[in-house]
Amino acid sequence: MRVAVFGGPYANPYALRALLTDAARRGCDERWCLGDLGGFGAEVEQLWPLLVEHDVTCIAGNYDLALAVGAEDCGCGYADPRDNALAQEIYDHTRAVTSPAFAEWMGALPGELRTVIGGVDVLAVHGSPVAVNDFLWESLTDEELRGRLDACGGGRPDVLLCTHTGIAWQRRVDATLIVNVGAIGRPANDGRTTGWYAVVDLSDGAARADLVAVEYDWHAQAASMRTAGLPECFVETIETGWWTTCLEIVPPVERARGRYHVYRDALPAGDAAQAGWANEERGPASAGEGSGDGPRHPAVDTDDDGLPVVSLFGTALFPPRLWLYTNFHCNLACGYCVVASSPRARRRELTAATVEALADEAVAEGFTEIYLTGGEPFVRRDAADLVEMAAARLPTVVLTNAMLFAGPRRQDLARLAGLDVVLQSSLDSATPHAHDLQRGSGSWERALTGIRAAAALGLRVRVAMTETDANRGDGDRLRELLDGVAEVAVRPLVARGGSDAGLTVSDAVIVPELTVTADGVHWHPLGADRDASPDFLVGVAPMTLAEGKQAIVERFLTLRRGDGSLPEAFACAI
Repeated sequence: MRVAVFGGPYANPYALRALLTDAARRGCDERWCLGDLGGFGAEVEQLWPLLVEHDVTCIAGNYDLALAVGAEDCGCGYADPRDNALAQEIYDHTRAVTSPAFAEWMGALPGELRTVIGGVDVLAVHGSPVAVNDFLWESLTDEELRGRLDACGGGRPDVLLCTHTGIAWQRRVDATLIVNVGAIGRPANDGRTTGWYAVVDLSDGAARADLVAVEYDWHAQAASMRTAGLPECFVETIETGWWTTCLEIVPPVERARGRYHVYRDALPAGDAAQAGWANEERGPASAGEGSGDGPRHPAVDTDDDGLPVVSLFGTALFPPRLWLYTNFHCNLACGYCVVASSPRARRRELTAATVEALADEAVAEGFTEIYLTGGEPFVRRDAADLVEMAAARLPTVVLTNAMLFAGPRRQDLARLAGLDVVLQSSLDSATPHAHDLQRGSGSWERALTGIRAAAALGLRVRVAMTETDANRGDGDRLRELLDGVAEVAVRPLVARGGSDAGLTVSDAVIVPELTVTADGVHWHPLGADRDASPDFLVGVAPMTLAEGKQAIVERFLTLRRGDGSLPEAFACAI
């Protein structure tokens, strides 16, 4: 026996018609609908004749039960008020256009279907055996799924079929094959305009399921929804394949795969969007040699496009900066270096080919800036080549201690003048003492010489001062010293890497800035040393920037779900 099993027609007769045609072509003997006939689309009444004509066996979903009794809401199981508000708009429309006869028909549908076919015990439900509006997400653990299976009346089945989440998946848990058949009437938040269903083969005591994507006339569905006056954000999903509504119910794993991640009104706005960004007088933590904090960074990509949701990446909560640790060895061994760089640091380098590939990918992935840091990048003889590669693609900032700008390296530095490049260095005081205390005798004089040399070559230069007990309040004097030479910002000490003192930071309290090292992708540049900051490691190499972005969004949403709060942004560059 071959059964076509689908859920969520969602008032989309165009998708339902395409599915029925596809199921016939695949030789399906029966067709089962797991509920939610209304919702999302505009033409719920047009589903009824198709279901009857093709002898579709139906069970009731939460939407069908709500329509049957004239409930005030859809009973979808959302907890967030924004999810519920958007769902209510569609439910009100569906309720208004559903005939009493169709509603009565829905009310007579059973809540589940249990049968034995080909020696296979099959249970079909809408949400789960626990509740009609329970969400069986793929990201649930086997233990969580076992709890649902144990709730099955009559014991665990060989096959459990469900829908409700709108995203298809299948997995075997112990002896039971669980198949979420997805939804036919709405895309699966995968950037495709298709609907999904399952073809389930049941014979000789064995079960096998294939998840099938169905193309249909989504243009007609979108036009129908606009004609009915449904909110444009719902139409957007039909046309793009990305969910733009009801996001808060979606777990971090599934939500991170989509284009949109948070509601717009959850983001800080205006000055509030910059609440965590450093100001000129006092910015947060350093990342590698020479990093610092400066004027408040503008929020990105939050223009109101009419959608209630935004992507996390490109906002003040996930700035589109790409940090590349070209290396970790350094000519200095600063006591408070957040990534523990030194001449004896474990050798880790990004090859020139890797830097070039990452710069190309950065453009494709929507990054707007590249930051090259270390270690000391100019310890490498090909440092200027790396900078040119990056700057040919995106505005580039190079973090350096400015102590190696003599001889051939000075000639290399001159090549960078005129490019879209900024050099950012560190000077921890207006006089040598506080600076040399951390960085070694004579380092202040050499750094100041290098900063002035870079400025004389026409390069844009920035300087950051890490504030400690030895230099507190020295920011104004440092600005006077570098007046006309470099911008100056003051940043606090961070308890990472070589420093036990300073601010305590974690991925739960600072927003991410995607950082790549030879080890992999990290949450933020100030925790980019896998040895000193294993908690900031997002994924091991090799990992694409797209994969890194998705992993960071997933972690961000997981952390945020702990208490619903949003972290602050710690800018690591001026």
